[in-house]
Amino acid sequence: MFTVIILPIAKRDIQEAALWYNKRKKGLGKKFTASIRQKMNLLKTHPFSTSIRYDEIRTAVLDIFPYMIHYSVDEPQKMILISAVLHTSRNPDIWKEDRRESDG
Repeated sequence: MFTVIILPIAKRDIQEAALWYNKRKKGLGKKFTASIRQKMNLLKTHPFSTSIRYDEIRTAVLDIFPYMIHYSVDEPQKMILISAVLHTSRNPDIWKEDRRESDG
C-alpha cells in the first residue's frame, strides 16, 4: 500500500472547493471531502490505475464531483504526492502557472 502526501497548495484547493459547495448547500462540502478521501483510498492500493496526463502527473476523476486529483507516484518510496485538486474545466497549464507563482 502507498502513502498519500497532500501538498499544502492541494489542501487549499480542497478547502476552497469544500467551502464553495457548503455555500451552495449545507453539508455538500463534507460530501466533497469524503469523495476526495474515497478516491485517495483507492489510489493507495491502485496508484497506476490512471493514465499520465502531462509530464509525470496522473489525474484521477472524482466519481460525483467534477474535480480531478493531480498526483505523481514515487514507486521506490511507495508514495503518492497530490499536487492539486482542480475542477475539470480548468486548464492544467493555468494550474502550473499558479503553482510556480505561489512557490516564489
